[in-house]
Amino acid sequence: MKRRTWLLGAAGAGGVLLVGWGVMPARSRLGGASSMAPGETDVALNGWIKIATDGGVVLAMPRSEMGQGVHTALPMLAAEELDVPLAVIRIEPAGPEKIYGNVANILGFLPFHPIEEESEDGFARTKVRASRWIVGKVARELGINATGGSASVADAWDVVRQAAATARASLLGAASLQWRLPVEELVVRDGVISHASGKSASYGEMAKYASATPPGTVRLKEPKQWKVIGRSAPRLDVPAKVDGSAQFGLDVRLPGMKFAAIRLAPTIGGAPAAVDAAAALRMPGVERIVMLPPYAGSSAGFAVVGRSYWHAQRAAQAVDVRWDPRPAGTLDSPRIAQDLEAAVRGSSGFAFFSAGDVAQAEGQAARVVESWYSAPYLAHATMEPMNCTARVAGGKVEVWAPTQVPGLCREAAARVAGVSEADVTVHVTLLGGGFGRRLEVDYVAYAVRVALDCGGAPVQLVWSREEDMAHDFYRPMQVARVRAALDAKGQATSLNIKSAGDAISPRWIARTLPALAGPVDVPDKTTAEGLFDQPYAFANQRMEHVATRAGIPVGFWRSVGHSHNAFITESFIDELAAQARRDPLDFRRQLLGHAARHLAVLNLAAEKAGWGTPLPAGRARGVALHESFGTVVAQVAEVSLEGGTPRVHRVVCAVDCGIVVNPNIVAQQMESSVVFALSAALHGRIDIHEGAVRQRNFTDYPLVRLAHAPRVETWLVPSQRPPAGVGEPGVPPLAPAVANALFALTGRRARSLPLAA
Repeated sequence: MKRRTWLLGAAGAGGVLLVGWGVMPARSRLGGASSMAPGETDVALNGWIKIATDGGVVLAMPRSEMGQGVHTALPMLAAEELDVPLAVIRIEPAGPEKIYGNVANILGFLPFHPIEEESEDGFARTKVRASRWIVGKVARELGINATGGSASVADAWDVVRQAAATARASLLGAASLQWRLPVEELVVRDGVISHASGKSASYGEMAKYASATPPGTVRLKEPKQWKVIGRSAPRLDVPAKVDGSAQFGLDVRLPGMKFAAIRLAPTIGGAPAAVDAAAALRMPGVERIVMLPPYAGSSAGFAVVGRSYWHAQRAAQAVDVRWDPRPAGTLDSPRIAQDLEAAVRGSSGFAFFSAGDVAQAEGQAARVVESWYSAPYLAHATMEPMNCTARVAGGKVEVWAPTQVPGLCREAAARVAGVSEADVTVHVTLLGGGFGRRLEVDYVAYAVRVALDCGGAPVQLVWSREEDMAHDFYRPMQVARVRAALDAKGQATSLNIKSAGDAISPRWIARTLPALAGPVDVPDKTTAEGLFDQPYAFANQRMEHVATRAGIPVGFWRSVGHSHNAFITESFIDELAAQARRDPLDFRRQLLGHAARHLAVLNLAAEKAGWGTPLPAGRARGVALHESFGTVVAQVAEVSLEGGTPRVHRVVCAVDCGIVVNPNIVAQQMESSVVFALSAALHGRIDIHEGAVRQRNFTDYPLVRLAHAPRVETWLVPSQRPPAGVGEPGVPPLAPAVANALFALTGRRARSLPLAA
């Protein structure tokens, strides 16, 4: 049990164990009623579970639902340990209390590598250790809560089950005391406690007694007793999404609400030099223009407020503006790519992993194979454009936002409005896609700034698709040089990877957690992950990364560094197989003799894909294997060329994600990952010319459409490991699997993305 899972407190002489609550007061640390405080029709048994008088169960929900199924998976954990039907569990948003913070999740984002060996630079290693301790301490104090890092189920696995099991024990204990019967003789079925004597009572009837009853010994169910976990329960959020009652950020409607459209400088880091809004303000339905300063060094601009978004958007485009460019000079993608290549060739990077002697292996090699790989900037392009509704009145701020980080939204709103965090309330809506873009809080800061000028009325700030595309926090461009020493038989004796790309975590920390930002960037593992932790057994290895700072706003993108680094490593493994004249599958198997888990996943994917069996003429298969967020995924892609353009017909996924809570959700996430990753692999690129993003909408930043979506099959490897991530691990293997299939089909090796360029 992780220490953060438990907050223990004593209540009365019985020493009641309050799981997930501790001695939390009725009013939370940040003001307002505690999210799980008892109401008139329910009883709070701990900080996660309330029992309603009708027998319903309320579960505190600290994670955002953005399509990954967390609003179903976490209730399944509670239903299992409470012995209630899933249908009786409803969720309530968790408040800002520290107990809902997921420190492990946040620490997964931060730039501290997990390798235990001393680096060559002892000072740098000491700095990393000190920084890890400081950030961990501060994060625990802040109680940071984020939905990201594919950690929602993994993070809740212990705490929600323990909270539910403790509530069940208290309910059984209460029945035992009320009926004067041994607790061992009581049974629970569908939320009803009964005894062979005929006595029975629902949870709702027993809840008022249970709140004052010590739970005694709390035991979690054994896997053989599970009735809910491991079964494909229907998604609880689907009915509302079908009938239209689900509320996303854009669905928020409040009395007297106004609407605002944002327009930022067309160049990154630009700002308005002169603004003439007279004509725009005379347009029907238009109320005012609000100037917007740059957020964390990005572009400045303005917002136009009107009676509807249509009024505001038309007026925003009608404003006559002369823009100043970025003071530090314009930015261009080709020049950045050249700088990254130069950094790989000439700069000293941070060695995240080193084993053996790469230099000696290369010196003794029959020959050395060297390849260069690159990946472009990418936008998030969430289906729901960025938006936020804010109201500032009477010294209080209220925010409605589709966000992955409600606590950081609260902090940003308080900072902009000049109030304390205790005076800010954040309502988290459903998210129409997150992918890491909604780990940022720029859209919240801008919305609160606009609301300050709206006289206490709520205002919904909406970004057009064009503004969203032009002012994202992009996945960084990456360039890598990969070398391998080959002996006389063509076998690889070393693997040497050196990459360069902008550091993500330091930029994100500086924007959202400035108190944790330091004067010097520490090594950023998020950019290099997937290179230094690949599973193959090379006797001599060195994985080095040069963290750069090109000036382009960068951020977390679904699967982060794994998304491009898997393309680099798995494509190069295929290259080595070709050099050795070996089948790519067998070549990988030889390098995985020590990694039974990875080998099992690879073998399952190959078996289910029919590796080695004939395909229709003009088709080929490619394979890739990658571990991220604790989950191992192998994919086999079946590919052809149609008019010279790659067409992916079938993708077979084998997954070891630990214990599976809901198999259907895992399959859905693999399907989602494949379509998301395929869009990026075939088409995705953000090009910057003279400081401006060239791509404007889905016409020039295309996504895979239904007619071209492949058939996706998901096969699960049985496991007794605790659950790991599933929202992101399906993304990294897709691009190399497709690229490797194209090599098998054409004999030409693609070393840069996108593949259809």
